[in-house]
Amino acid sequence: MSMIRTRFAPSPTGYLHIGGARTALYSWLHTRRHGGRFVLRIEDTDRERSTPEAVNAILEGMSWLGLDYDEGPFYQTERFERYHEHLQHLLESGQAYYCYCTRERLERVRAEQQERKEKPRYDGRCRDLSGPPSDEVSDEPVVRFRTPLEGHVVINDGIRGKVKFDNSELDDLIIARSDGSPTYNFTVVIDDLEMGVTDVIRGDDHLNNTPRQVHLYHALGVEAPRFAHVPMILGEDGKRLSKRHGSVSVLQYRDEGYLPEALLNYLVRLGWSHGDQEVFSVDELIQLFDINDVNHSASTFNPSKLLWLNQQHIMGSDPAYIARHVAPFLSERGADPVAGPPLEEVVRAQQERAKTLVEMADNSLFFYKSPDSYDEKAAKKNLTEDTAAILEHCAHCFAGLPSWDRESIHGVVNESAQTFEVKMGKVAQPLRVAVTGTTVSPPIDVTLELLGRDEVVSRVNAAVEWVRAKAA
Repeated sequence: MSMIRTRFAPSPTGYLHIGGARTALYSWLHTRRHGGRFVLRIEDTDRERSTPEAVNAILEGMSWLGLDYDEGPFYQTERFERYHEHLQHLLESGQAYYCYCTRERLERVRAEQQERKEKPRYDGRCRDLSGPPSDEVSDEPVVRFRTPLEGHVVINDGIRGKVKFDNSELDDLIIARSDGSPTYNFTVVIDDLEMGVTDVIRGDDHLNNTPRQVHLYHALGVEAPRFAHVPMILGEDGKRLSKRHGSVSVLQYRDEGYLPEALLNYLVRLGWSHGDQEVFSVDELIQLFDINDVNHSASTFNPSKLLWLNQQHIMGSDPAYIARHVAPFLSERGADPVAGPPLEEVVRAQQERAKTLVEMADNSLFFYKSPDSYDEKAAKKNLTEDTAAILEHCAHCFAGLPSWDRESIHGVVNESAQTFEVKMGKVAQPLRVAVTGTTVSPPIDVTLELLGRDEVVSRVNAAVEWVRAKAA
């Protein structure tokens, strides 16, 4: 078998969405598993809707997901000369022809066919003409491909199995518009041919294009690549996943605090499985993924499952890696990740408690910024005249500790509980509110150790002053 070459060919008329990302992932995994080459091609021939911003968003999304490409990005708008050369070849060989039908005539033929309950299709009027017809002639003819009238095309699809199309159901495809610009079905065949693509993995909305493209390959004297058509992704309402389900761009998930590995893990499971295993590393996916094992039924996007997987990846990742990803979220919130405890240690303390990086950043702000206020409900319960004395005692003891570590901190909390004859929670929780502003943090000894002695004493004393000022 020759080297496997796959491609991902998005249209830059929008951002890289979930469905496109899954198609890219399946192609990428198929290539990486077999030691092949992964090509990125930007199909930007729709000049009215294609934008540089969308191109950049696609490239940024691919980069964030870690779907590195070996060749490209190639742009179709830079390849018009090659399309024209192949077009001329088909015209000269008689496998394509000029169609002079006016739009009005085509619309009339279509209406008549629908009236007769027939499938709307081009009637082949110009197929065997040697020149323009005598009436109803367009000054700007299109070019049509001469589709075989008999026989059938069989696609041995890697996901759907054998799919048969009768040629009698296909009409003569337009391969060049009246302005000379090539159409999608033509450009994609030329691109895949010249880029040596051996395996085309794409959404099943392209399945009906496949027999037309196979005919074009054969007209050009080459075998078609292998095809695998990936089923669509549905929203929880059973309808095709779209913007109304909140799926705008994969970068949206980055901004909401998801790890790229978690999103890849979730996407691959939308149609593929390996036993009962739920959580996969990227390396495991490269070893295990087989395009032929993808289910041909549609999958349903479940945001709750994605969130659960994100938490699993946060919990299972190297704290140093998570620290690199969470640092920008802290900076966005006005905190300096360097001006405080080592972020890697903060992550280690928070890994079991956060479902997203945004949640981790929000819950870790107090390590880098002293709270400018206290949660009202938490303060009402925990910062009172009764607890002020306990806090003052703790601050005094903390200041005198010979070493600042969890054991010593725990000893002060325990001693304070005994001195004031209260349970340890009646000491720990006021301390937590005093230093974090809320009732949520890692264990109190871990929290205080990370904050450092001077910061803890300062914040506890500030809480005591706040209580007494309020009581005055």
